[in-house]
Amino acid sequence: MNGRFMALWGMPILLGILTVIGLVSALLGDGIWDTVSALALGAPVAVGAWFSLRRKKRGG
Repeated sequence: MNGRFMALWGMPILLGILTVIGLVSALLGDGIWDTVSALALGAPVAVGAWFSLRRKKRGG
């Protein structure tokens, strides 16, 4: 995979993997799995909130 591919698709792939890990860990059990699930499912939400709330720079 070249640099352009990873620059474009690297973060969406990572967020997708985190989502799958979160969903699977929620199904596996209690205790530490609940914490893993909450962190893994919260990461994409936090990234989305960060990029939607940040200010865009003016100019070119």
